Order: sequence, then structure tokens, then C-alpha cells
Amino acid sequence: MRLVVSCEQRYARTPDGRVWSTTGAAYDFWQRYLAVFDEVRIVARVAERGGRQPDAERVDGDHVTVHAVPYYVGPLQYLRRLRAVRAAVRAAVEPGDAVLLRVPSAIGTLLHRALRRGARPFGLEVVGDPYDVFAPGTIRHPLRPLLRAWFTARLRAQCRSAVAVAYVTERALQSRYPAAPGAVTAAYSSIQLDEAAFVDRPRVEGSPKVAVRLVSVGSLEQPYKGIDTLIEALPLLVKAGLEAHLVHLGDGRCRRDLERLVRERRLGGRVAFAGAVPPGAAVRLFLDDADLFVLPSRTEGLPRALIEAMARALPAVGTTVGGTPELLDRTHLVPPDDPVALAYAITALVADPEALAAASVRNLARARNYAADTLGRRRADFYRALRVITQPEKVKEVVGGARQLD
Repeated sequence: MRLVVSCEQRYARTPDGRVWSTTGAAYDFWQRYLAVFDEVRIVARVAERGGRQPDAERVDGDHVTVHAVPYYVGPLQYLRRLRAVRAAVRAAVEPGDAVLLRVPSAIGTLLHRALRRGARPFGLEVVGDPYDVFAPGTIRHPLRPLLRAWFTARLRAQCRSAVAVAYVTERALQSRYPAAPGAVTAAYSSIQLDEAAFVDRPRVEGSPKVAVRLVSVGSLEQPYKGIDTLIEALPLLVKAGLEAHLVHLGDGRCRRDLERLVRERRLGGRVAFAGAVPPGAAVRLFLDDADLFVLPSRTEGLPRALIEAMARALPAVGTTVGGTPELLDRTHLVPPDDPVALAYAITALVADPEALAAASVRNLARARNYAADTLGRRRADFYRALRVITQPEKVKEVVGGARQLD
């Protein structure tokens, strides 16, 4: 059986017909679905390119194909190409296919409408939260409150109409976007770490720290990661007597504004922007060199960067958004957009060697829940249920009372 999966990834196709990615979700990501399904068809935006970028990874391959949706960036291009986009999405699903929508997603919404009209069963993987994405401070748009309400209501309706729903969080997304009574549900992350991602043992802390090396990771394309809040907290750390330095991994159009903020706060020499760093070993070098990971996000699903830092036994401070509270102890959580609270949490943690050591132990143990073998079993159970549900004559074998897959 073939599985059709919609996603918001943007890919590039070279003249030889091969499809490439520079932003993740390459072939190794889609192989996880082949544990249960015979083929995978990805429904995503594809741009035609004259050649492959040096850092691009192959997306299609054995038993994995890409169904191209006309390429667009932003709402204006989406509206201009809506007719062609809608036609491509409708043509993606054929009789006998199982369908899984990774949501929230504009492409997923178009496919959801087509499936509902045809009364076809489908599953969802809920990987983000529009309520947080459109929270105050995340974007500057006059319609932000309306967009927040509309996208949130739309995702709730999609979850209520699916026969199977998997969430990347354990509680947060489930409470805001509940599945329908009788639907199969599961909790597993899209994130999975191989053995090289983990250190062998927790860190051993000595005396209270005065010189503190902070690290943060995340795209700067949007202000979602709240790095401006962290920069605003740095002078407060210095005032408290800490010799604090920050390095940020990630790039994007907000970087220029953040560099200006660093100059305005006279933090030159204390903040370094490393730019885009290749995932894996290169990122781990920065994590291993740091004393504390900081995630001051305004919105999150389940933060991969935080889990990767925890796998290096790195103590961390984050905000009370998305799935972050499921990862960190509550004493290491602060509200978003609050540099005073963030500075206080950082100061309190680095001043207490026992608390740092305990955080290192806890974070490493918690990260182990995201080891590849552990998550692989959870996903496979959910995919098997979806495969059965897609066969109408076997729907009653799985659906007929709420069922939670552990």
C-alpha cells in the first residue's frame, strides 16, 4: 500500500528529475514510513532549479517519490497560484492510497477538504500550534488576532474529522486540539536521535560559575525564537556579576535587527552569530563547549534543538510554550518575552552547582526518550493502525472506542 503524506517542506528539482532539500526532511526522514507502507508519495512545493546546491540532500529514492505542488512563498504567491496548487493537491491521491496530513499546513488543508468531500478516512500528524505561532509578539500583522483564531479553529476541526491523530507532544497539543471520540491517537516526536547524539555521562559541576557560555539555536527567519529577549537579558546577567557570553546558531532575515540590538545594548564581544551550522557533529561541538542552553521561544512544537542539547547533558532554560514544559523542570521555565525572568532563571541556575548537575542528569535521561529505536516502535504502531483504517472493510477492527497507542 502507498502512503500519501502532505507537508510544508520546500524542495528543488534539478533537470535530471531528482528532488533535493537544503532544509531537512530528506530521504532518510521519509524512510520511517516505509517500516509499514510499501511506498511513500510526498506532496510538497517543488521549485525547478538548474543545478543542485552544494549542501542539498536527496529527497526521492527507492519507494519514495515527490508529487510536485506549484512553488510559492508567502500568502500572495499562494493566492495567485491557488488554482494550480489546488489541482495538483487533488491529483496527489489515488484509489487505494492511505493518506496522512502533517499539519498545520496550507497544502494539508486543501487536501483535507478534498478528502472530506470524498468521505475518505485519513490520519494526521500534528507538528505545530498556530495558537502559539500567531501569539502577540511573534509576527507583526494587523490581522494577527483574526489569523490566530481562524487557524486554531481550522486545526481543531481537522483533528475532529480524522480517524487517527498523532501528536509530537505528550499533552500540550492534545489538550488544545483533541481528536474525535473513537479516533486512534498516539504521541511521538518527528525528532529522533541516533546514538552519536548522546554523551556517555552527565556533566560534573564544580564551584558556582562566574564566566558563563550560553548557546541558543534556531532559525532567524522569523522572530519566533525570541533571541531578542535573550539579548535583552544579557545586560542584566552582567549587572548580576556574571561574565556572560552568547553564541547563536542559525541565520535568517531577522539577524540584522538582532545585530543592531546588540550594538544598541553595547554588547559587542559578548554576542556571536555563528550563522547556519550543519546539523550533527558541527552543532554538537558548540553544545559541548557551552555551560547552558537557552531557548527563549515565543512559539514551539516540540523543540528539536533543545532535545539535542539535552542529549549532550547540557543544562537548559526555556519558555512555557508548546512542548517545552514537557521537557524541562518547571524551575527552569519562564514566560516568553520576559528578559527579567529569563535573566533571573539563568543566574539562579548557574549559581548553584548542585542544580546544574541535577539538570544535566535529568536532561540526559529525558532525551533518551527520543532515541531512534524508542520512537520507531511508537510510530510503527500508529502507521499500522492507519493502514488498517484506510481499508474500509477493516475500520471496525481499530475504531470503535477511543484507543491510545503507547
